[in-house]
Amino acid sequence: MSLRTALPRAWANQAPWLFWLRPLSALYAAVTGFQRLLYRLDIKKAYESPVPVMVIGNITVGGSGKTPLLIELVRYLQQEQKLGVGVISRGYGGEASTFPRIVHADDSAKVVGDEPLLIVQQTGVPMAVGANRQAAIECLLAHVAAEGSSLNLILSDDGLQHLALGRKLEWIVLDANRGIGKGWLLPAGFLRESPDRLNTATVIEHSDFPLTDDPEAGQSIYQMRLIPGDLLPLDQSMDPRAAPQPPQRVHAVAGIGNPARFFTSLRHLGFDVIEHAFADHHPYQLSDVQFKDTLPIITTAKDAQRLQGLIQQAWILPVKAWLSPACYSLLYRQLLEIGVLPDRRQIQR
Repeated sequence: MSLRTALPRAWANQAPWLFWLRPLSALYAAVTGFQRLLYRLDIKKAYESPVPVMVIGNITVGGSGKTPLLIELVRYLQQEQKLGVGVISRGYGGEASTFPRIVHADDSAKVVGDEPLLIVQQTGVPMAVGANRQAAIECLLAHVAAEGSSLNLILSDDGLQHLALGRKLEWIVLDANRGIGKGWLLPAGFLRESPDRLNTATVIEHSDFPLTDDPEAGQSIYQMRLIPGDLLPLDQSMDPRAAPQPPQRVHAVAGIGNPARFFTSLRHLGFDVIEHAFADHHPYQLSDVQFKDTLPIITTAKDAQRLQGLIQQAWILPVKAWLSPACYSLLYRQLLEIGVLPDRRQIQR
C-alpha cells in the first residue's frame, strides 16, 4: 500500500498511530506560518492580476466537491450574469512538455490533467494550466485577447494556499460530513491550514442535507449538494438505454479525493456496489479495471477522463452541484463590491 492511499485511510479511521506524526505537523505549521509572515510583511509580494481573481479551494486534503462547484459557478457567471470568465489551474497530473498551456476539449487528461479537461468539456470556458499561476493568467489573457474577447473574472481552481497569487475573493468548500477531523495539520491530520482559516473566507458547506436558507435549521445557509444524473456510456457508441439498473451488482471505480462519497451515492441509487478505490488522479492501467466477471463498471466523470481509450464497457455517473439560493445572492453582492458587476441601482438613477 502506497503512502498516498495509506494516509487517507488512516485519517478516515482516525488511526492511533497518527498521534506520533504530530511533531511533523508542528514543523509543517512553522514552515507555512513563516511563509505567510513573509507575505504579510511584504518581504514576498503576491502577483496582482489585472483581472480580479476568485479562488475556489479547500483547507483539507481530498475531495470536497470543488470541481462541480466551479463548473456551476462558471455556468452562473456566463449564462446568468453574462460575464467573461476564465479559469486557471495547476493541472495536477498533466504531463505536457510545456506549461502554461491552454486546455482544449480534445486534449488528453494525461497531458493537461483530468479536472481541467472535465471543466472545459462541460463549460467551454477558456482555461490555462500551469504550476506558476502568474504565468497561467498571462497565458490565459493572451489567449482570450487573440480570440477577440475579454475577461471580467478569473476563477482559480484550487490555489488557496498559493500565497504568490493575489485574489479578491475566496470560497472554501468544506465537506460537512467529514468536517475537520481532530483539527490536526498534515501529516497527522488532513488539514492543509488551521481551522481558523475558515473565518477569513466564504465557506460553502458540502452536505447531504436538503438545501435551506433558514439559519435556525442548525446548518450554514451557504450550502451545496451533488445531485447525480443519469448514467452515461464511456464509449459514445454504446446505447444509453443499456445502462445498468438498480439493484444490479456493479464494480464502482473511483480515483478521486473521497471515493467513499461516490460509493455511497451509488448505494443510495440502489446499486449493489463492489468498491475499487484508488488514489486521487490515479494513472490507470488496464490491470486496474480488469475483473474476473462481466459485471458493469461505473465510474466518476473525473475518472472517465483517465479511462478513455483504456476500456469501453463502462458507465459514468455525472453529478451537478446544486447551491442554496443564499450562495448566489452572496456571490452577486461580492461581485458588486469588487467592481466586477455594475451597480444597476446607480445606473437606473
